[in-house]
Amino acid sequence: MDLHPGESIVFEGHPSWRGVLSFYVKNIAADLVIAAILWFAWSQTWAVLVFAILVAGTILVGFILRVTTVYTITNERLRIRTGLLSKNVQQTDINRVQNVNTSQGPLERVMQVGRVDFDTAGTDDASFTFEGIANPEDIVKAVDEAKRESPSTPPSAQGL
Repeated sequence: MDLHPGESIVFEGHPSWRGVLSFYVKNIAADLVIAAILWFAWSQTWAVLVFAILVAGTILVGFILRVTTVYTITNERLRIRTGLLSKNVQQTDINRVQNVNTSQGPLERVMQVGRVDFDTAGTDDASFTFEGIANPEDIVKAVDEAKRESPSTPPSAQGL
């Protein structure tokens, strides 16, 4: 990420490995169903081999999804970058953030992960969400800190 002059990073991170645990559980369960079908319909040896390959693929895909998602909060911007082969970037000015909401289900609370939703001013569809964040309350504190550090007016408007 190219920082503007005077811009500093307040938070930068990826989803927690605990945050992608539900991805692993769902996909390994599907892998198990496929292996069970093969076990009864075809060959036990092939079923075990296919299951091992599918689980390895699930673990690899989950890891790639996690490390190719980068959440960044600076004193000027909020940014989400995703993608390995293609890159998607969602970004907004930190001063446009109006509300920061966290949510955690019972399992997420136990695992200390959650979701942080940022509501931004000006548009209905400009919602930012950090998924699978470890200790989401820390993100709320980081946004508060970033908003305090943020210049209240853009440098181009200060000389007017």
